[in-house]
Amino acid sequence: MKDRVSIDLKEGVADVRLIRADKMNALDRAMFDGIVEAGEQLAKMKGLRAVVLSGEGRAFCAGLDMQSFAAMGDAGVPGARDLAKRTHGIANVPQQCAWQWRTLPVPVIAAVHGVAFGGGFQIMLGADMRYATADTRFSVMEIKWGLVPDLAGTQLMRHLVREDVARELTYTGRIFNRTEAQQLGIVTKIVEDPRAAAMETAKEIANKSPDAIRAAKRILNDAVAVDAAAGLMAESVEQQKLIGSPNQIEAVMSNLQKRAANYKD
Repeated sequence: MKDRVSIDLKEGVADVRLIRADKMNALDRAMFDGIVEAGEQLAKMKGLRAVVLSGEGRAFCAGLDMQSFAAMGDAGVPGARDLAKRTHGIANVPQQCAWQWRTLPVPVIAAVHGVAFGGGFQIMLGADMRYATADTRFSVMEIKWGLVPDLAGTQLMRHLVREDVARELTYTGRIFNRTEAQQLGIVTKIVEDPRAAAMETAKEIANKSPDAIRAAKRILNDAVAVDAAAGLMAESVEQQKLIGSPNQIEAVMSNLQKRAANYKD
């Protein structure tokens, strides 16, 4: 975990940072495992009152690492996980990277800058609140690679935006800006320094009754829970079918080769 995610706890607030800055915090297997390990540590941490989640360097998280896509283009993903296997309650490991922020007993604020693409976008959605800079760009980018969002994104996004909006963003994979993100309800606040602003809010929360805060989060989570287990399993089953399939490989290769895709029915 130490080469992918850092945790610094002060006065009840955990400053959690993705620290793969040279790769724009892209998600490789080590990053997936590091994020999950960080969540497990936080869940056991005494005195925790709130969490600020951010990324070092130029971006919050640019999504799946390009080398993983290249591997798909070659011949599927050697040693890939069985996505249908539940490893963390109702979630698998990739899903837990986003879902754990929702289930963590204390409030989580995502401080976002640069880009939040694909898996990074979904991880951001798991937070209770999202603060972003004015120039941040967002995308449900999986369709570009012939995939579906499978880091709990389908279950998290549907509580924030209208169903038709979630469908449009998922089907197109288009990149959108902070103005639209805020209008849609994806971004909570637009601020110059998201991490500083998130820290200020987190400290305010940390000064409130921890029992009341945790109870409030449980109530708010339960209010929108609609068979999330089935939803997360649906993500995994569909993604498992897609990975390494001819059209998914074509999506990867056409992007890597910078040419028009030639999909087969």
